[in-house]
Amino acid sequence: MPEPARPAFVLHDHRRPTPHFDLRLEQDGVLRSWAVPRGLPTVTRDVRLAVPVADHDLDHLTYEDRHKTVADTGWWEEESADERRIVFVLHGRRGARRYALVRTDRDWILALSRFQPD
Repeated sequence: MPEPARPAFVLHDHRRPTPHFDLRLEQDGVLRSWAVPRGLPTVTRDVRLAVPVADHDLDHLTYEDRHKTVADTGWWEEESADERRIVFVLHGRRGARRYALVRTDRDWILALSRFQPD
């Protein structure tokens, strides 16, 4: 039996209207999306604002133009989720990294997990 398809992700480097990154996670046939002004955190003590934006069509997995390029792409796996928190691993071009998206009163924050995949 073939293995089920893994859900994709893309991280866009978006330079307009102001420089930011867009994190997009495939779920239920669309790309759930967050604008991350300072990009993905690289150390565990940094947390980054992640502003939810409208879902995008799956064709945005490879979409690029003069203002938007693909910074990273691959597949992702959800480890846990509820209304306020999603813990997931991005399997990108440079390996796997575990993150948590946590809902605040107004937006979300994105944090790199202390515990990384082997």
